[in-house]
Amino acid sequence: MPIMLSLIIGAFFAVLNETLLNIALTTLMHEFNISLPTVQWMATGFMLVMGVVIPVSALLLQWFTTRQLFLGTMIIFTVGTTISAVAPTFPILLIGRLIQAIGTGLLMPIIFNVFLLIYPPHKRGKIMGLIGLVIMFAPAIGPTLSGIIVEYLGWRYLFITVIPFALFSILFAYKYLINVSEVTKPKIDILSLIFSTIGFGSIVYGFSAVGESEAGFLSPNVYITIIIGVIGIFLFSIRQLKLEEPVMDLRVFKYPMYTHAVIMFLIIIMAMFASEIILPIYMQGPLALTAATAGLVLLPGSILNGLMSPFMGHLFDKFGPRVLMIPATFVLCGTMFMMSRLTIDTSLWVVVVGYILIMLSVSAIMMPAETNGLNQLPKHLYPHGTAIMTTLQPVAGAIGVSVFISIMNARQLHVLQNANNPQDPLATNQAMVAGVELVYFIAFAMSILAVILAFVVYRAEPKELEEVPQNKG
Repeated sequence: MPIMLSLIIGAFFAVLNETLLNIALTTLMHEFNISLPTVQWMATGFMLVMGVVIPVSALLLQWFTTRQLFLGTMIIFTVGTTISAVAPTFPILLIGRLIQAIGTGLLMPIIFNVFLLIYPPHKRGKIMGLIGLVIMFAPAIGPTLSGIIVEYLGWRYLFITVIPFALFSILFAYKYLINVSEVTKPKIDILSLIFSTIGFGSIVYGFSAVGESEAGFLSPNVYITIIIGVIGIFLFSIRQLKLEEPVMDLRVFKYPMYTHAVIMFLIIIMAMFASEIILPIYMQGPLALTAATAGLVLLPGSILNGLMSPFMGHLFDKFGPRVLMIPATFVLCGTMFMMSRLTIDTSLWVVVVGYILIMLSVSAIMMPAETNGLNQLPKHLYPHGTAIMTTLQPVAGAIGVSVFISIMNARQLHVLQNANNPQDPLATNQAMVAGVELVYFIAFAMSILAVILAFVVYRAEPKELEEVPQNKG
């Protein structure tokens, strides 16, 4: 319990920090007299750094003890938070934010790996559900909490408020956290680190930069960066398969339930982003709601998702994945179809209920799928399995946001070109609704694949008895 509390306290405030700054971007533009593309680096740079550091987490987990790595990670995060709190200029603020991202990016693989080591497979569902509560609840309250803090205390308190809790987490872990992992110190392959940095960093940056240019994916800055990223990831993957001690062991994909979990994880992440990004645009556009009201509409679904995660984890431990995932994927599929029929006149309660159903179904799919997949891995592959899962989150997030926004904009532009009066506000709203409908229809098609995958899942048995490859380094 002390180990778990140490990790969860740190994780909550690190994950909370991901969305805490979103509402303050406009305030920062006025404070430092900077443009929108410049201030967006607070978000883009954060995801970029996470995309770079997470792939090397598997290596770090084998080089340092649990205690060393967690304390080091939280100290890095606290230093970044402190720099941001006192930053006199925007460049220094950005540096502090990027240092925060290093700590945040390394923290989640540490937590997943430790829980896999200290809890047996039949108890992991409930524990992973508890992690799910932290992962979902913290970002859910981030924008609401941010709005209150910025309005009444000022943007610096977004960082100042976090510092005492981060320090408490460090002191609590220093007293109670013990090492639970085995330090093997595998050989460090510099070429793999270079390919990983170029590949994952370029992919995240390329997709994140789509919205910064009117040309979208046709902008050279975007497609050249994405191509470089794809080449980098390809070379990284080839390199890993040839190494005796890979930085990120891709042999985890020979375990069918782990591969199943990764595919399901990507589908669910995309479905979530379709709602979390597109719905606020729809509500603030055709429905003419304020940003604060739109945030409150999404809050019940996000909170219920977090609160239900431990319960879903308990059901997973008791009944296995199929009992949860089959009905949940049907609910997700039906809700996505319902949301693809949104109009200008849709009642707000439909949006609230739709988002609640989406987030409840996500809680019944994502953590059970992830836990089931990781359960099938032998112990020596835990660091690699968790590193791949957490690497996919910022990558899928960057891709999901840019692709869905681009689809919506393209559809909106096409409808406006065929409108009698494109300048008419009604025509603009109808065009935006058409874009939202198309995004949700694509999400509906993706959720059909999730239904199919739910029917082929089975409870994974851990491969603890497999022979562990000998360390020849």
